[in-house]
Order: sequence, then C-alpha cells, then structure tokens
Amino acid sequence: MHWVYLVLAGIMEIGWAVGLKYTHGFTRLWPTVATVAMMAVSFYFMSLALKMIPLGTVYAVWTGIGAAGTAALGMILFNEPREVARIVCLVMIVAGTVGLKLFSGRAG
Repeated sequence: MHWVYLVLAGIMEIGWAVGLKYTHGFTRLWPTVATVAMMAVSFYFMSLALKMIPLGTVYAVWTGIGAAGTAALGMILFNEPREVARIVCLVMIVAGTVGLKLFSGRAG
C-alpha cells in the first residue's frame, strides 16, 4: 500500500507543477487554491509512503514521477519541444523510477 501512496504523491506533484502554470504567479484564485491543495495532498501521501519506504527511494521516485509526468504534460498541454533526445531522457527517468521500486529491498 505504501507504494500506492507514493505513486499518488507523484501524481499530485504533477498536478501541482502543472497547476503553477495556471496560477499566473499566484494571481488567479481558483488555480492557486487547487495548486496549493494538490501540494498538500502530495506531501501527505509522501509522508505515508515514508513509513515503510526508505527516504532516498521515496524522494527519488516522487521527483521522478513528477519530472517525467510534468515534462510529458508540458509537451501535450503547452506544445513544449518533443525532440527524440528529450523523450529518451524521460524514458530513462521512468526506467530509473521503476528500478528503484524493483531493487528497493522493501515490500512496503
């Protein structure tokens, strides 16, 4: 279950990172409220994951999910560059994240 919490924390990180774009520097109320709420939920789920999964693994997986997901959504939502090299790098982030799960040494 702790890995589920970690994945949810990562998904919420993607949400708040993308949400920052819509806040326009925290000048738009509802996007700001949604972004701050997703931040809080992300940290909450990350704290639950930390009960059983090592800190380094949690942080690396959380940021990996967030970085890869945010970059992918940037390409989709904001027409950011889609070069092959950039996509290959995102795939490596995902591979590293999966590797941390496979070799973490904890069932969590």
